[in-house]
Amino acid sequence: MADVLIIGAGPVGLFMAALLLQDGVEAQVLEQRSAPEPQSRAIGIHPPALAALAGAGVAGDLIAEGVQIRRGMALAGGKCLARMSFAGVSDRFPFVLSLPQARTEAHLERRVNELGDGALHRGVRLTRLSDDGGRVSVEADSGSGTLRYSAPLVIAADGVRSTVRALQGIDLRVKEYPDSYLMGDFADGTGFGPDAALFLSGAGIVESFPLPGRLRRWVVRLGAGDATAGGPATGGPSAGHPSADARWLMRCVRERTGLDIDAGTNSMLSRFGVRTRLARRMVAGRVVMIGDAAHEVSPIGGQGMNLGWLDAAALAPIVSAAVRGQEVGGALKTFERTRLRAAARAARQAEINMALGRPLTDRLLALRNRGIAGVAAVPAVNSLIARRFTMQ
Repeated sequence: MADVLIIGAGPVGLFMAALLLQDGVEAQVLEQRSAPEPQSRAIGIHPPALAALAGAGVAGDLIAEGVQIRRGMALAGGKCLARMSFAGVSDRFPFVLSLPQARTEAHLERRVNELGDGALHRGVRLTRLSDDGGRVSVEADSGSGTLRYSAPLVIAADGVRSTVRALQGIDLRVKEYPDSYLMGDFADGTGFGPDAALFLSGAGIVESFPLPGRLRRWVVRLGAGDATAGGPATGGPSAGHPSADARWLMRCVRERTGLDIDAGTNSMLSRFGVRTRLARRMVAGRVVMIGDAAHEVSPIGGQGMNLGWLDAAALAPIVSAAVRGQEVGGALKTFERTRLRAAARAARQAEINMALGRPLTDRLLALRNRGIAGVAAVPAVNSLIARRFTMQ
């Protein structure tokens, strides 16, 4: 028995739990993974999310460990076309924080354990969910038997392959994109320091972001031939061979940017495609979906994890009020409407980000680069774009 059951102990589920526990709500978190995921994955934390995380008492620790990206640069042909400062996007957090998701989750899990010892249950896989209109009953497989839980409210933060969403039969609006990317983390020998860099190449964009520990993430937009799993014979990355992929990424970065990275320092490598999936609703009876369970958007721009945190921050006071016996039907409808609208807006921004990085002919590349330089030279427009890129 609990006030609230949270399904999923990723960054969004843990943050949701921390917000509720510190407000006196008895929350239990069910997570099917027996241990945290060690990979770096998402790295960017935007100013609105930092403000929300500060409300859960974790922003200070995250900032102390992360890298503060206060400026971005757009480069082409060895020249800097534009610079964008984040100084004006927030009085409190005038930067994007770069920190591997594994470390972010570690800080959030520590906070949850401080607030509610025993609130997090790992190795528990949801198998059944039943909402009778008064309470939600949940069955889960622990590996050694079936566990049963019951709560007035369930919050699903169980990711893009949400079991809760599937059990509830909630439809998705899906849009597939032709874009695909290869990203990897390597030792940083660029001299860019804490700056982010976008290389506008005709063959496709290359993005580069600093990480703690003198590391740097590289993200390469793959071309049509690169997306096949052909390996060195076709010039593209080879599926299932990380060392070959790291060497391919190294060569691609050199060709498109003129910079060298050391493939032997690779610590993470991942290839991903792009799609948008928006749930048609986030509230179904006594079940609420947040984060990737409700909306999956392109990783380009780093909005997904931040969107989930802002979902949680908007939902937490509604849940606390409901637990205290207040009527929250209207508030939940407003929550659903505004957060679905925010997800759709983020998806549109991701489309713009992807379009910026697609391969172009020399003529179109020159036109695009002149346009970017011209727009960036107008302070008011530069500031507006900076705010859009930081989810303000």
